[in-house]
Amino acid sequence: MNITIIGTGVYGIAMAIALSQNKKNKIIMWSESEESKNAIISSRACYEPLKGLSIPKSVTFTCDYEEALKGSNLVLILTAAKYVGSVCKGMMPYIDKKMHFIIGSKGIEQESCRFVHEVFLNFINTKNLGVISGPSFAIDIANLEPIGLSIGARNKDTLAIAKKAYKGTNIKLRECNDLLGIELCGSIKNVIAVAAGILEGLGYSESTRSFLITESLHDIKELIKGLNGKEKTILSFAGVGDLLLTATSTKSRNYSYGVYLGKKDFDGAKKYLESTTVEGYYTLKSIYTLLRRKKIKMPVIDLIYNIVMKDDDPNKLVKFLMEKQ
Repeated sequence: MNITIIGTGVYGIAMAIALSQNKKNKIIMWSESEESKNAIISSRACYEPLKGLSIPKSVTFTCDYEEALKGSNLVLILTAAKYVGSVCKGMMPYIDKKMHFIIGSKGIEQESCRFVHEVFLNFINTKNLGVISGPSFAIDIANLEPIGLSIGARNKDTLAIAKKAYKGTNIKLRECNDLLGIELCGSIKNVIAVAAGILEGLGYSESTRSFLITESLHDIKELIKGLNGKEKTILSFAGVGDLLLTATSTKSRNYSYGVYLGKKDFDGAKKYLESTTVEGYYTLKSIYTLLRRKKIKMPVIDLIYNIVMKDDDPNKLVKFLMEKQ
């Protein structure tokens, strides 16, 4: 199977390593810059988070959309969410109607508050579309740890070709027929992870963070319902699975960012934000706006927004949990 991976960040490279286990897969990765592409090709080495691992020689690289997409059966979109619109625009002239697309980018577009699959469909009109999400740090995928991901697809053919691509790899795909629910869970868990990091920074224990996670699960379930998704998605890999991982691990950039805020080290938080991509920070802005447009109340999001964006007192998070009805 010919597979194109759009994006050569740590997640994209980790996924290429995993998919390479299936010897029937032929993988080409699209990179946004010649500098990045050449650095990877010359060393076959991974970025710092994946240091020590090497990229299989069977994986090829290009900066040309036409070359990347020619003859492709399956295209994986694995860039940061904010770049999905631009890469879709770049791919448009080279799309074949037979291609299938899987989106692994997590987030909500800033201005429009559209979910990533909605951004994609604004540029590329196809029924051959799916999304994946679940508890999966890039380093664990690349180390070939057993991983479970939720997949939602607009048709059975896309689901079948995705399962074929991942056959024999360390990644198990479990069907969850709710694209919106999967994307919402994959996005908002980053925001809750920031809040969990805040509790860590304040010096609270695992018990208090579990308190937050449990309360958040109920709120996310209601939000999925309010946006016409399926409530049971909260019990999937994309739901409770990903929330538990991201909101409890120091490997999470969202969690680490929250720790700075909990310690009231706002300068450290700003520097950290400038040095790496913290999806929860950008998603928070989008979800905050989306809730207002939809007239949906989710007080925990309002509180996290005030702490993150307005330097409000992080201790209010604990008070909120104790007083929440």
